Amino acid sequence: MSSTPSAPLLAVEGLSIDFQGRPAVENISFHINEGETLGLVGESGSGKSATSLALLRLLPPTATVSGSIRFAGDDLVVLPEGAMRRHRGRSIAMIFQEPMTALNPVMPIGAQIAEAVEAHHPEFLRSEIRKRVLEVMHEVALPEPERRIDDYPHQFSGGQRQRILIAMAIVNRPRLLIADEPTTALDVTVQAQILALLNSLRTTHNLSMLFISHDLAVVSQVADRVAVMQHGHIVEQAPSAQLFNGAQHPYTRRLLASAPTMQTDRSKPLATLA
Repeated sequence: MSSTPSAPLLAVEGLSIDFQGRPAVENISFHINEGETLGLVGESGSGKSATSLALLRLLPPTATVSGSIRFAGDDLVVLPEGAMRRHRGRSIAMIFQEPMTALNPVMPIGAQIAEAVEAHHPEFLRSEIRKRVLEVMHEVALPEPERRIDDYPHQFSGGQRQRILIAMAIVNRPRLLIADEPTTALDVTVQAQILALLNSLRTTHNLSMLFISHDLAVVSQVADRVAVMQHGHIVEQAPSAQLFNGAQHPYTRRLLASAPTMQTDRSKPLATLA
């Protein structure tokens, strides 16, 4: 007797987003299973970030959203705001791409991580919150958490600030992590460390992840499947190895050809996306 396959953790169907009548995302569908990472790639302006913000209902009031976003049985598009707040930051969390704009410069980093706990666990004592903050700081390999819990963002390096954002995102043990260009501002060495950290957290906590990037090399390291966006449409979806070894859509092939590799013929110009 065969078992019935479980429903995806996240299922997006026919999602469209427009801003005062101007479409940004048009009729896209994708899903993410438990413990799976979906890479969402495309050039700037393709609709990747608008899609991620729609999942958390963080778009501005000028945005109109239609379609369905089903997460763990709830349709987030029509969910009452009170219920949505219970998901936001607890069962679904987001890592933003610019730590220095996402972090409060005049607030200690321990207090900022603690805010995420307090928002969803008002029953916790201050000692319990501090213990949880120190645990997550150790988990993301921040240096000397007990000594640096009261330091400010400017006292940390760029890679360490990104780890602080990751700590804020995972402190409530979410089921889905949305990572929006989490390595863009980092050098290659620190980028590799952050990717290794995300992979480790995913394995440890069975995290599902939506990993958004324009960097195909990064996506190839973390994603189980990849969805390619162009002008607000998903033009191709495939398992990671299949897409990188045999892309079907002309735009995906141009996107791959536009990124240099060790095998690129340097005597010829790179492909363009025009």
